Amino acid sequence: MKVIDTRFSLWYSDSRQQTADSRQQTADMLAEYLEAARMAAALRRSESWRMDDRMNRREQRRRRRRRNQMIAYIVAGLILAGLVFGCIFAARYISGSAQGGDSGSGQQNGGETVGELNADGQADSAQAEVSGREEVSEQVGGSEQTGLFEQSGASEQPGVSGQPEASEQAGVSAQTDTAAAQGTAEALEEQISGYVEAMSLEEKVAGLFIITPEQLTGVGTAIQAGESTREALEKYPVGGLVYFARNIQSASQLREMLANTSSYSRYPLFLGVDEEGGQVARVAKALGLENVGPMGQIGASGDPSRAYAAGASIASYLKEYGFNLDFAPVVDVLTNPDNTVIGDRSFGSDPAVVAQMTASAVQGLQENGVSACVKHFPGHGNTAGDSHEGQVETDRTLEEMQAAEFLPFTAGMEAGVDMVMVGHISAPGLTDGDKLPASMNEKIITDILRGQLGYNGIVITDAMNMSAISQYYTADEAAIRALKAGADMILMPEDFVTAYEGVIAAVQDGTIAEERIDDSLKRVFRVKFRAEG
Repeated sequence: MKVIDTRFSLWYSDSRQQTADSRQQTADMLAEYLEAARMAAALRRSESWRMDDRMNRREQRRRRRRRNQMIAYIVAGLILAGLVFGCIFAARYISGSAQGGDSGSGQQNGGETVGELNADGQADSAQAEVSGREEVSEQVGGSEQTGLFEQSGASEQPGVSGQPEASEQAGVSAQTDTAAAQGTAEALEEQISGYVEAMSLEEKVAGLFIITPEQLTGVGTAIQAGESTREALEKYPVGGLVYFARNIQSASQLREMLANTSSYSRYPLFLGVDEEGGQVARVAKALGLENVGPMGQIGASGDPSRAYAAGASIASYLKEYGFNLDFAPVVDVLTNPDNTVIGDRSFGSDPAVVAQMTASAVQGLQENGVSACVKHFPGHGNTAGDSHEGQVETDRTLEEMQAAEFLPFTAGMEAGVDMVMVGHISAPGLTDGDKLPASMNEKIITDILRGQLGYNGIVITDAMNMSAISQYYTADEAAIRALKAGADMILMPEDFVTAYEGVIAAVQDGTIAEERIDDSLKRVFRVKFRAEG
């Protein structure tokens, strides 16, 4: 009996253990199933999210394609409309010219009939034709009409049509080109006016300054353009920056710095440098490029093509690195042999030679994508001092300068120079004894440069941190005086922020009219937009 009880106890114990194990296995399986279900649900949600994301991206791409297609259709439609309008315009001109040619032909035929009658029908057709030409030619009194009749007679020969003269077609083409150019100029002026009207006073004033990158950002030496440059240009959207040898370390560094700087500005920037050739060649010296040599040697050759080649060579490498403005050439006539400040930077002492070289150098630069700036008006060649160190004066009279110093500047203007730099030279002979430096003198800038010489491009001051200015005027006073005198741009004031804020205050209190600021800014934009176009 005890054995049976023992066996039953063992069996019962085993049975309970198996039941517990079975329950645990069931629970584990259930847990695994639930975990698998959760994972499957998560996977389905992930797949669904990815599918939605892909569909959203596809939809966005479709929308972008549709938008781009719409833009393309609109642009194509505008171009097509312009072409149709141009064709209609040209057809009207050609049609009018053709009618004029037909009328002339009728007159010629009438002349031939008269000739035949005068010959009493005895001359052959060729003689009648000649007679008719002579008679009508005598009536109008000109050999030019005889030539036209001869062409009309040729058109009567078999296989030659009676189309308008080639010269008339050329005239129509010229008129069409002129109309197109006028339309382009008007469109550019509208664009410039829109830019200027949309700008705040602070933006307008900033756009009249060309400063160094150090003045813009406050760094010791600028060799790159990063976030500080971006922020500074947002605060002060200046008209341009000028670079020196200290800013140039390598070709790649220079190219990147200028490209970044340009991309950070919301308005087009002048990126300038003094690259005259010879002793003043910041980029060529820093990067080990070929130096075109001093302009004095080129002038001594008497060959203007060498001046053009020098300008073209300088422009080619400046443009490659990102510059669009060269403060060159020096066009001062070296009438004072003791003038070491100008020296061989000038083309020479013969005004006619310097004028020829100036025009060629300007064309060499600007035809290769870099704006030129002739300097230093009204002429630094007769002086003995250095405006970097103090006041400089010339005793030349207006008549003397008109016969010498002004000739190269006039030649540069006729060549289409984008910019004229006015020096810090006192010229009492031009101003009835007033020794105020030219860069701040209204008689020299407005009356002579603008009025007498007729220049309507950009007038920029020489660097305003030179001692000839900074020893006698504060930065804001000098900038205000220069703008009131007629200058368009201020180069390197001694203290940019002071000058900038001073000009804003002068506009606000009526010392300078805002229209005066607008006029200068429009001149600046004309050059910049033309260069970008």
